Amino acid sequence: MLERIIEWSAAHRLAVGLVTLSLALAGIWAMLTTPVDAIPDLSDAQVIVMTEWPGQAPQLVEDQVTYPLETELLKVPHTKVVRGMSQFGISAVYVVFEDGTDLYWARSRVVEYLNGVRGKLPPDAHPTLGPDATGVGWVMQYILADTSGTLNLADLRSLQDFVVRPALTATPGVAEIASFGGFEKEYQVTVDPAKLLAYNLSIQQVADAVRASNQDVGGREIEMGGTEYAVRGRGRFTSVDDIRRVSVVTTAGTPVTVGDVADVQMGPALRRGIADLNGRGEVVTGWVVMRYGANPLAVINAVKQRMREVQQALPKGVYFVDGYDRSSLIEGAIDTLRGKLIEEAIIVALVTVLFLLHAESALVAIITLPLGVLMALLAMRLLGLSANIMSLGGIAIAIGAMIDAAIVMVENLHKHMERNEAAGRPKDHWTLVTESAKEVGPSLFISLLIITASFLPVFALQDQEGRLFKPLAWTKTLSMASAALLSITVVPVAMGLFVRRGVRPERANPVNRMLIRAYGPVINVVLRHRWATIVIAALVLVATVFPWSLLGSEFMPPLNEGSIMDMPSLFPGVGTEEAKQIVTQRDAALARIPEVQMVLGKIGRAESATDMAPLSMIETIAILKDKKQWRPGVTYDSIVNEANNTVRTPGVANMWSMPIKNRLDMLATGIKTPVGLKIFGPDLATLDRIGQQIEAALPSVRGTNSVFAERAMGGRYLDVTID
Repeated sequence: MLERIIEWSAAHRLAVGLVTLSLALAGIWAMLTTPVDAIPDLSDAQVIVMTEWPGQAPQLVEDQVTYPLETELLKVPHTKVVRGMSQFGISAVYVVFEDGTDLYWARSRVVEYLNGVRGKLPPDAHPTLGPDATGVGWVMQYILADTSGTLNLADLRSLQDFVVRPALTATPGVAEIASFGGFEKEYQVTVDPAKLLAYNLSIQQVADAVRASNQDVGGREIEMGGTEYAVRGRGRFTSVDDIRRVSVVTTAGTPVTVGDVADVQMGPALRRGIADLNGRGEVVTGWVVMRYGANPLAVINAVKQRMREVQQALPKGVYFVDGYDRSSLIEGAIDTLRGKLIEEAIIVALVTVLFLLHAESALVAIITLPLGVLMALLAMRLLGLSANIMSLGGIAIAIGAMIDAAIVMVENLHKHMERNEAAGRPKDHWTLVTESAKEVGPSLFISLLIITASFLPVFALQDQEGRLFKPLAWTKTLSMASAALLSITVVPVAMGLFVRRGVRPERANPVNRMLIRAYGPVINVVLRHRWATIVIAALVLVATVFPWSLLGSEFMPPLNEGSIMDMPSLFPGVGTEEAKQIVTQRDAALARIPEVQMVLGKIGRAESATDMAPLSMIETIAILKDKKQWRPGVTYDSIVNEANNTVRTPGVANMWSMPIKNRLDMLATGIKTPVGLKIFGPDLATLDRIGQQIEAALPSVRGTNSVFAERAMGGRYLDVTID
């Protein structure tokens, strides 16, 4: 059958050419439209259930909200793990699903089971689903800066929440815009207890009066003078004075207003997060959270385009400042790998020319390479795979073997042409091409299929391992399959078109002569001393055991993301001002390192269900300059060491990572460091004590930089016991 395909291809050259051209154009389309990322998305399908229960302590939130939700959501089909987190006034439950589960199917199932648990929760605790995104989806950060000096942090935060965030959220691929930093404005009613006592009122009466007065009401329509009017009562507050004039109670015909018993003013809401820039002061910022499965580069570019449009609607002097941006990492990783692919293709072409000494013959092998790559990219696009460092790495692995068939078939044609010239009755050129291709083509096709099948066991990997290595296995397999198909269709046609004259005998090539001379004695010695050869090979194999035992191991090859993440934890109970001072000092120290371009300080949580960081957790990103601007001899590791020696806060254990790597670690295990311990038990006090004992014991382990036990207890409370 394979021989018939070769005969048909050689006989129908025009059809083969048109099909090849169509596949090449489709491959170019796929190359331009395939989603790109730095690394494969290793995050699980995850649904976040967020519940706010204002004013309640973490233990009460855990007992009455988080625990009931966890036990109910464990029943959801295909659930792999359920993790809960309780903080002051807020609960988050993370439902992680098995590999391959459709995210939107998972979200619909979670909603079904939430309906069955709502009755078990406190009346004022209302669970909601988080965005269809994960922590890995934090692809971009921007800063809203005022250069006019007329707007304060509260004004900028209002701009962010009511102008910028709605506009950017509508961008395709964006799950949400998480606001962070600044001050949220709120109307504050500060009640005077002495005045309440004088008027015989309670705080609840004041609260009920304010709540009841802040609303519009609608009536029916009336007709006057031939015109219809809709009746409505206007009651919503438009100013602080409106709140002051609200009547709480009427005494002897005289109303007692809110202004009589309380001080009403505009003020900042209590904050659970602070953003800092370069240790110079607070800023207002926004995080772009990408929708699960979206194209990160396309999302970032679309958001930037939208920001240019929104810029026109901002007050004079207010501008967007670029912060963390994953697009540079994506483009850098893809450009590096693309450059290596081009270099590899050029080297293969030069080697082919060197051994064949016939440019037209080398052209047959050279055109096979881009055609095979384009066909693999087209298959990637149809399968929904993204172009990243792993998937393109599969193509890089396959490049050397992809042209083997073409080279062997061309060399066989050379032999046939040599013998044909020596024969008395020379054969037709296309007859020679067909015979030479049929002689070796089927065997080469089977050999390429064997190489194609070599990565099939990788497809058995599951979870993060599968998501990391399957793209590489797919592209390597697709590239080799494309090369096998081309070897029995396009290669015979290309040989007939390009290899016609000027073919030199094999021994006319000085490189071939030299290698043949070296090969002859070696093969003779090996064949004469067969057992000795086997013993030596076995000894060499055994000798590799020692260096192999010294090799370290890592789940994923380290990828320099171009930024450092400072992510230590403070002790529970740290106040807002103290937290601000600590993060400012650390950011200023990081900013003094010459290789650091910008420091984006973060402590606490952003307005997003994908971020449950307490006020005691720092997540600062130090963006590094281009390597060309680094001091001589400086490496990424030396910068981290310098940061570790420079940034010192008493009582704070340094923890250095990178943004994507850290969020992957957090998603996989719930632990933010590469190595961590989980302690399970029914008593928090005992768990806390064991954790501190481990914290004291582990620093003596070789290679340990710092150890910190997360405190499950230690928050400070001002308890009021009612008499």
